[in-house]
Amino acid sequence: MLQIYKFIVDKKTKGRSFMLFFCLMLATTVSLAQNGAKITIKKNSISVIEALKEVEKQSGMSVGYNDSQLKNKPAITLNIEVASLENALAQILKGTGFTYQLKEKYIMIIPEQKKESNPTKKITGKVVDENNDPLIGVNIKVEGTAAGSITDIDGNFLIEASTGNTLTFTYIGYTSESIKVTNQNNYRIQLTADTQQLSEVVVTALGIKREQKALSYNVQQIGADKMPEIKDANFINSLSGKAAGVVINASSSGVGGASKVVMRGTKSIEQSSNALYVIDGIPMYNFGGGGGTEFDSKGATEAIADINPDDIESISFLTGAAAAAMYGSNAANGAIVVTTKRGQIGKLSATFSSSMEFMNPFVLPKFQNRYGTGTRGDAEGSPILSWGPKLNPANQTGYEPTDFFDTGAAYSNSITLSTGTDKNQTFFSAAAVNSEGMIPNNRYNRYNFTFRNTTHFLNDKMKLDVGASYIIQNDRNMTNQGVYSNPLVSAYLFPRGDDFSLVKAFERYDEARKINVAYWPQGEGDLRMQNPYWIAYRNVRTNEKKRYMLNAGLTYDILDWLNVSARIRVDNTDNTYQQKLYASTISTLTEGSTQGHYTIQKVNETQTYADFMVNINKRIDDFTVVVNAGTSLSDNSSDLLGYGGPIRDTGVPNVFNVFDLDNAKKRATQEGWEEMTQSIFASAEIGWKSMLYLTLTGRNDWASQLKGSNPTSFFYPSVGLSAVISEMVTLPKAIDYLKVRGSFSSVDTPYPRFLVQPTYSYDPTKQDWNAKTHYPIGKLKPERTDSWEIGVDGTFFKDFKVSGSFYYANTYNQTFDPKITVSSGYSTLYVQTGYVRNLGVEGLLSYGHTWRDFGWNSNFTFSWNKNKIVELVKDYVHPETGEIVNKDRLELKGLGYTKFILKEGGTLGDLYTNADFIRDDKGYIQIDKNGDVAKTDNLPDIKLGSVFPKANLAWNNSFSYKGIYAGFQLSARLGGIVYSATQAALDQYGVSEASAAARDRGGVLVNGRSWVNAQQYYEIVATSSGLPQYYTYSATNLRLQEAHIGYTIPRKWLGNICDINVSVVGRNLWMIYCKAPFDPEAIATTNNFYQGIDYFMMPSTRNFGFNVKINF
Repeated sequence: MLQIYKFIVDKKTKGRSFMLFFCLMLATTVSLAQNGAKITIKKNSISVIEALKEVEKQSGMSVGYNDSQLKNKPAITLNIEVASLENALAQILKGTGFTYQLKEKYIMIIPEQKKESNPTKKITGKVVDENNDPLIGVNIKVEGTAAGSITDIDGNFLIEASTGNTLTFTYIGYTSESIKVTNQNNYRIQLTADTQQLSEVVVTALGIKREQKALSYNVQQIGADKMPEIKDANFINSLSGKAAGVVINASSSGVGGASKVVMRGTKSIEQSSNALYVIDGIPMYNFGGGGGTEFDSKGATEAIADINPDDIESISFLTGAAAAAMYGSNAANGAIVVTTKRGQIGKLSATFSSSMEFMNPFVLPKFQNRYGTGTRGDAEGSPILSWGPKLNPANQTGYEPTDFFDTGAAYSNSITLSTGTDKNQTFFSAAAVNSEGMIPNNRYNRYNFTFRNTTHFLNDKMKLDVGASYIIQNDRNMTNQGVYSNPLVSAYLFPRGDDFSLVKAFERYDEARKINVAYWPQGEGDLRMQNPYWIAYRNVRTNEKKRYMLNAGLTYDILDWLNVSARIRVDNTDNTYQQKLYASTISTLTEGSTQGHYTIQKVNETQTYADFMVNINKRIDDFTVVVNAGTSLSDNSSDLLGYGGPIRDTGVPNVFNVFDLDNAKKRATQEGWEEMTQSIFASAEIGWKSMLYLTLTGRNDWASQLKGSNPTSFFYPSVGLSAVISEMVTLPKAIDYLKVRGSFSSVDTPYPRFLVQPTYSYDPTKQDWNAKTHYPIGKLKPERTDSWEIGVDGTFFKDFKVSGSFYYANTYNQTFDPKITVSSGYSTLYVQTGYVRNLGVEGLLSYGHTWRDFGWNSNFTFSWNKNKIVELVKDYVHPETGEIVNKDRLELKGLGYTKFILKEGGTLGDLYTNADFIRDDKGYIQIDKNGDVAKTDNLPDIKLGSVFPKANLAWNNSFSYKGIYAGFQLSARLGGIVYSATQAALDQYGVSEASAAARDRGGVLVNGRSWVNAQQYYEIVATSSGLPQYYTYSATNLRLQEAHIGYTIPRKWLGNICDINVSVVGRNLWMIYCKAPFDPEAIATTNNFYQGIDYFMMPSTRNFGFNVKINF
């Protein structure tokens, strides 16, 4: 502008004030506004000067120009019709090197000023929020131009601009930011929320990142900075209470044990109801789990427990079927999506963390030690019972079962390294977990090594992400529950008049045999007891696992809104299990051998997954379109080869190998399976003005389990709608953000194996093939779950967040054995009929605020679920006879007199019994002439209750003040029952406080008026795992689940070399309310039908520990 002004006025006026210049320009602007002349020139081959004269004539303005500069310009063709003066002049002077200047009634033709060369260049970067999470769909504009772009699903952007240009970044709910382009070509932009809206990015199915406000279903995410301060070897256990609608029960197997994770209720009669695990978008088959129940006491770990918690970047809970719908036939039970860390841009950073925890039993039954060994009040008669005389202070041994437990300890150490440039980022970690359990000689060790590298090349259009993990894991004597080889049986039931210190020397040298043999003068009893220390050191079970995972992902940006990606992961595990029972172990376990017993099993488990996707993320005017479409292949297999049996009588005792086994009794075991699923899938999200979002997904699976069935594939759809009300209408100031959502999906649980075609199993005992098999299902259907969900999410007064969901799900085509008669050639007939309903509510209320140096964050989660069996077998046509079959009752396994019985209108967790005291016609317990009671076990069904909770609640709080931080979590379960066969055995053997209190009172009061001898009463009520109604307890409990307090030593105090976090942590610190004699939240197995049953279950642990974390 100043150059134009210099052309108009004399050059000597350079020093005049800016005000004069401004007034001149204002006058020019007014003049332009007042001139409304319209120009029309339609001529071929007209000179520039002639055209300007025509303009002068039509506009009534004077045109000034240098004739010598324009006369040689080539002739032009004009087709100007009723154009503005400015438009006409622009067309006439186009390509001449001249422009014009208007001043009052004058038009001056002047040479164009040559601009300095400032070429554009490609600018890249990433936009994140305050938590360093990527923001999707941020608008980027180059000020003063039409150039623009938006960020992709990772928050990355690419735009062309020149040095000196200004880039502006705008995003709904966030304060806009601007930067000036310098010589730097890569920028990291952090936007600050102006209202705390729920618009952050979360990781959803297949690892796809989505805006939370666009989701039509409930997804809850925990970032790395919100990961629990108290870490478990199996990180899943530390997530209990952190998400609504997710019920996590820790296995009683101890450190590294498996977890049972159920989202929105149990859905299947025979199929697993456990959640799907997903690592970096790729499903992981969770090998392992299960666990001993009644006899076998072997504990169990699982594949997900191998993950190093320090490798985790974030965890997303996809509680609803719609959220996990992209996983099709694996989606019905919801999913836990784990995103692992990758290298960050910047210089090398290192983090070292170390923790040490000590463990002791949390909840134990109440024992007695004031009545001694014997029966009927006499010290003679039984070496194993504690129904003897009352002990005086002189002969009281003071034995407590806690004397058997050690103080357990778990040590965790890890180091992580991260470095990177804008082109290449690298992450490495190494970690070790070493644990000594509460049971003597129980060990768990795990070693993790992880490497990950991300490289950008081809002008940042291509990204290669590769990773590798290697895991070494071993455990010894991981014990769950059950009576065989379980040291708790004899430790709990040890006769109270005997000296426990004598049996600590658990073996004696046998001169005749020249070996050490077990020392246990108390005898086996009816529970096959052995010296608990002999079990710990001479009934040894070990696992040795080696596992590696390799993964690679390649992404290519075809356009700024279109890319393609491919991923592959290979996951292989080799495990060796050995059981060594030393000579003189009870013959029930050694199959009669006096020399010992040996079992070895080698298992190879493989997982291969690959997919290819096309991804679109484009804004079109007011619309945003996000499309992900692709195909995948998943192949899982397991192969087991084992050998076991008693050591032959002429063999060498305690030398464990397959050569010395008894030829007549040794058994070979070989099992294996392979499952392959090929899929195509697509999801589409259409957004309008960032306020209304429609989401559609579809997936078609071809599963190998369907081979021989028709059809051979099934389709799984979902649809959802999300509306951001706060963007649509003006709400009261108190409401910062409000969204409503709804969705529907139809998904499945994995297909059972081997049901379509007959398969014959091998009986290792008979050493022959079984002659019978199941009746083949000719048309296998998916066990499909149709799920509806509606919900609301909001932010109020900037600091309060609320989220609530109501869901309704039907799971039909239940695949199970209804105990229907089948012809002699078959053993079992499986049906696909009936359905189970789950409906419930889950909610989250959170508050977070900082007052100068003090901060408080509080989260309350609530989950309520109602489970109902709507149908079992209804109008089923028998495939052999054509008979119509209806069944409204199905009896499943249980323990002793306790049974899981499924009935229409009931739940999948209903416990029943058919046993009780013999009663008279008025319902009173009958007492015979000797003053004794009796029982019967052929009564109609007596319902005990459901093992399922009615509701789960958790309240999590964290506080910070300068460098001090602290927190605690209260957790509660409401409703449901549990059953303790352990308590029954304690009563039967006379070692429980209840049995001692009865003796103190002179007997047990029956019918409110008659006294019955305590031992006689408990011999009836407590034997055979007890009459269940007398050993059933409310499962309602409230506990202080965890607490911690720590301090961060500032980096500036340490010469800016590092900062150090030190903390004291605790878990299961206080059981505030509980009526059961064991922890109601502990489970023996991850399978469906053993929840809530305690049979010498390992107690859950109370943990105290210390953490140190150093960040360099």
